[in-house]
Amino acid sequence: MLIDEAGGEMSRDYFAGNDADLVRRKLIEKIIEKLLMFSAGISILAIVLISLFIFAQGLPLISEIGIRSFLFSLDWSPSRGEFGIGAMFIGSLVVTFSALLWAVPLSLTVAIFMAEIAPAKIGEIMAGIVELLAGIPSVVYGFFGLIIIVPFIRNNLGGNGMSVLAGAFILGIMILPTIINISRDSIVAVPREYKESSLALGATYYQTISRVLVPAAKSGIITAIILGTGRAIGETMAVVMVTGNAAIIPENILFPVRTMTSNIVLEMGYAVGDHQAALFATGIVLFVFIVVLNLVINILKAVKRNENI
Repeated sequence: MLIDEAGGEMSRDYFAGNDADLVRRKLIEKIIEKLLMFSAGISILAIVLISLFIFAQGLPLISEIGIRSFLFSLDWSPSRGEFGIGAMFIGSLVVTFSALLWAVPLSLTVAIFMAEIAPAKIGEIMAGIVELLAGIPSVVYGFFGLIIIVPFIRNNLGGNGMSVLAGAFILGIMILPTIINISRDSIVAVPREYKESSLALGATYYQTISRVLVPAAKSGIITAIILGTGRAIGETMAVVMVTGNAAIIPENILFPVRTMTSNIVLEMGYAVGDHQAALFATGIVLFVFIVVLNLVINILKAVKRNENI
């Protein structure tokens, strides 16, 4: 028998039981570790297979007609063998950046208000509302735009209502949660000493926000904007429902437009041969665009880490 610190007797069964528990915990941890590695491997494999499939289907057509002709030609007529996505490429950029033009300032304003100005209770309520916006399906946004926004534009601004403006408004609403949440988290993550030091030096509260906190959170805010851009340029259903889907370069924001994602979803159902390959090639353009955005985010994070070292 063994003696514990209090002078009592401790049996060998006590230690044997502890050893058994330790072995069992290590076994469970090992199983969980293997499951996580397996899940990560499946995810990576799925991405690789999807990428290989898209590139295998689309690259031959791009090689045949040339990347310049494919990207910048305005002639999209599959029945005549013309596969220029220039109008859709420009349409995607116009709708996306039109949405960012109003959504970014509003998102940053809301994020700053939630992080630094609003009472804690109000901030929690607003956070719940933002999360609710993020959970609404895109088709619901599209239906809202089709029933409310499109008639409003048609009756008050002209045109048939389905336009760049309608798409920009709906996309802007859809990317608000992404930009607000990440920007808010970035502002909250700024060390408290920054704010205290600024106030101690005589700066007003709003000067501290605009000249200390926001610049310190700049990397996270830029990341939020880039993620919002990726979400906007990859959106399909809501855009299809409100933009009119005309494969032309819009002369102003009241003109209809067709984006690359809209073009894929509208024509993939009946496309065959080179037509189908052209749609896969459009997917390659979108894929590369999203990859570039993610690379920019990773570079920004690396720069931020180096600054903190």
